[in-house]
Amino acid sequence: MRGLDIAIAGCGPCGLAAALLLHRGGHQVSLFERFKAPQPIGSGLMLQPTGMAVLAKLGLLDAALARGSRVDRLFGMAGKRVVLDVHYAAMRGAATFGIGIHRASLFAILHEAVLRAGIPVHSGRTLAGSALLGKKRALHFSDGQTSAPYDLVIDALGTWTPLAPPTGRELTYGALWASLDWPSDATFDPHTLAQRYAWASKMAGVLPIGIPPGATTPKAAFFWSLRADRLDAWREAGLAPWKAEVAALWPDCETLLDQIHDPNQLTFARYAHRTLAAPAEPALAHIGDAWHSASPQLGQGANMALLDAWALAQGLGQEDSVDAGVRQGIRLRRRHVLTYQWLTALFTPVYQSDSRFVPLIRDRLVGPLSKLWPATAIQASMVSGLVGNPLLPLGLDKAFHVAAPLVEAA
Repeated sequence: MRGLDIAIAGCGPCGLAAALLLHRGGHQVSLFERFKAPQPIGSGLMLQPTGMAVLAKLGLLDAALARGSRVDRLFGMAGKRVVLDVHYAAMRGAATFGIGIHRASLFAILHEAVLRAGIPVHSGRTLAGSALLGKKRALHFSDGQTSAPYDLVIDALGTWTPLAPPTGRELTYGALWASLDWPSDATFDPHTLAQRYAWASKMAGVLPIGIPPGATTPKAAFFWSLRADRLDAWREAGLAPWKAEVAALWPDCETLLDQIHDPNQLTFARYAHRTLAAPAEPALAHIGDAWHSASPQLGQGANMALLDAWALAQGLGQEDSVDAGVRQGIRLRRRHVLTYQWLTALFTPVYQSDSRFVPLIRDRLVGPLSKLWPATAIQASMVSGLVGNPLLPLGLDKAFHVAAPLVEAA
């Protein structure tokens, strides 16, 4: 099926990727964005082999490799105990790795491709809802205006989308994020996502993210776990006591903390766990975080969104009607989505919670056992997003060609 008139709400990676894929599939696509100029929100993220497979199909993987930083390992310690040590190499076969990248870099790669393709982007348009008009759907904007009807509306507005009924729950813990210069004398491994924990209520992390737009040197994404209801107290206390707390947990972070002089350098990210029961509605598809969102513990958010966009384009290409195509796209993704929703819900309390019992089991039992085969391969499969072999039904392959040089973090 070709030639549909499609509106996509949201200019994040999910919406931009969907726009590119559907435009290439022969559809007329229009993007709607609430910001006056489309822009990314947040700091660093991990591209996994799943998301990289979609970028490879779009011809954009080399750009992501050039702007990001290759990650081969996830490593975490609680005190003197190693409680997380995941090597992508534990997965035998094709070379597997992740890419640490700034959200602005991924956004720029996709947004530039959208502009090159001539896909119209309507900015400054805040969505309030949608309405079914016969077999088509129109968008309602917050200023009271209504769009012309479209054959299909794609909701890529994220967790708090106004185009879907509210569901799920906001998680107790979020995180403070900052993008900082990678220290030239750092002890951090430039190809490792490193973390330190005290129980599950304190967590610091450092992720190499390459060179974002506007920067000239490699950056690190630094993050600190924080209960959402303690954010105001953190602000009122000032930076000094917080820096002392971080340095006590992880002294190596002092070179990063020295770069933070203003609380506004840190952005607080809130997380929610939600799974929309009906992601396919007449002339309406919910994808990415608008369908399913979770904590970032397994690093799958952007990757799941890219897979959703690919699956929707595949579904529309395989079926003879809009609604059948949307249902097929959802069907191609449902098993993998539910698997990772369950896995993330299971692992979130291990790293972000007030529990004392769960992290004790993590540190004393699970950590040591996880160093042994086959746990090493299972962990790598989980982190890479490849549990359940999600690429096969989508016609994707993790053994994609890599041509571009990787940006080194140091």
